[in-house]
Amino acid sequence: MFQSKEAFAALNQMAGERNMTREEIKATLEEAMVPALKKIYGEGSNVRLELNYDRNQVRCFEFKHIVEDVEDWDSQISLEEAQEINPKLKVGDILENEINLKEFGRVFAITMKQVLNQKARDRARDKALEEINARADQIVTAKINKIDRDTYYLEIPGSNLEGILNMRGQIPGQVHKEGDFLKVYINPVVDDRRGEIYCTRSSPQFVRALFDLEVPEIGREEVIVKAIAREAGYRTKICVHSEVPNIDPIGSCVGNKGSRIQNVLAEIGPEKIDLIPWSDDPLEFIAASLSPSPVLRVEANEAEQRARVIVPNDKLSLAIGRSGLNVRLAAKLTGWKIDVKSEEKAAQEDADNMESFTLGG
Repeated sequence: MFQSKEAFAALNQMAGERNMTREEIKATLEEAMVPALKKIYGEGSNVRLELNYDRNQVRCFEFKHIVEDVEDWDSQISLEEAQEINPKLKVGDILENEINLKEFGRVFAITMKQVLNQKARDRARDKALEEINARADQIVTAKINKIDRDTYYLEIPGSNLEGILNMRGQIPGQVHKEGDFLKVYINPVVDDRRGEIYCTRSSPQFVRALFDLEVPEIGREEVIVKAIAREAGYRTKICVHSEVPNIDPIGSCVGNKGSRIQNVLAEIGPEKIDLIPWSDDPLEFIAASLSPSPVLRVEANEAEQRARVIVPNDKLSLAIGRSGLNVRLAAKLTGWKIDVKSEEKAAQEDADNMESFTLGG
């Protein structure tokens, strides 16, 4: 038995401050103390704590099953040994033996304080995680508290957890300083061990969430974002669609005099945005995805999800984009493999194929 009026007064005070019930306190102390006691009495032993708040006492009991032949000395005791303690016991009964906690008195008091403090931190973290999980896949405006090399450490509003915006999550070319406020997208992945929230500004979902903020029709599901492809800092292609009569999905995203799309561009600039109309006709969708380049025709192999796109001779570089960016994003957006050819090159290929076919015939 361990008895301390001061320890229980501190225990009650801390529990009140942390809004913990007596059952929570008991469970928390058991979680901390029982493994320590098991190291002494055996890992297989059955140990239980009993808290008496009226007497300011903690008692600890060890339980053993009474058996004929002992196979596990940690959890079992022979009938002969058990009857030395209580002659009325028989095989199948459980022997309850109180453990002397006096030698653990000082350690127990220190452990109580440490455990409750840790529990309070865990509860605060869990509460913050609940709040963050409720806001995952959304944009928040966070403050940069610290910059360490290429990593921004953010103050997330309404949370005690720290936001992390590493190099990978930043938009290339953008530089921020301590004290700046910036919009970030909260990933649904949180480091529970460290209590960190990983944020991003470079993902396609960030641009999508920006349009959610700026375009009420998206929030009302009158305009649907069907697909999005992005290379942060360079270009985003976003495909939109509406089945509501008299609603132009492209016009809704652009806004009056371009106000809505300009607000998005102000956040991600100098990145370019292509708004692509959705079509369930793959040929039309592929042609539109290569915006801003005009397309003469699309030839598709649906079995292989591969398309050959023919563009005017002087628009080939525009269709492909710098370092292949435009066609690469079009492929991501549509899910098709796209091979862009100039009109002249396509005609030459067709002629060569025809000649090969004639010769082969």
